[in-house]
Amino acid sequence: MDASSRGHTAAGAGRGGFRVERAPDGRYRWQLKAPNGRVVAITGAAYQSAAEAERAFDGLRTGADGLVARITHVRDGIGWVWIIPGSRALPEVRSSRAYERYATCQNAFRRFVVLLAKQPALELPDRVGPLRPSDVRR
Repeated sequence: MDASSRGHTAAGAGRGGFRVERAPDGRYRWQLKAPNGRVVAITGAAYQSAAEAERAFDGLRTGADGLVARITHVRDGIGWVWIIPGSRALPEVRSSRAYERYATCQNAFRRFVVLLAKQPALELPDRVGPLRPSDVRR
């Protein structure tokens, strides 16, 4: 599938891996899936193009070793989520679900970092314009 359609998937990301999807508002968001197909992380930012979303993911992937998460209790409901703060302390990436225990959430973040570091480098087109999320939602 090409990047303009729903479900644009990076090479090799059948059940697991990196995936860019087009939201109903026309912007793009990415997610990272484990090899079992479960979504482990989603971006909080929305991008104008699939290429911007891919560049944002690739920048995160290259800095995987230095990522630090903030683990916080969910506002509505029971559980814990991990968040990697981005610009203006808004979430750049977050866990795809809430975890019942704090320690389970910590372990989920560690597994995310390992999975992220294992992702292959993306073949990205030359950068055109600034790389900024066009919209950030929680």
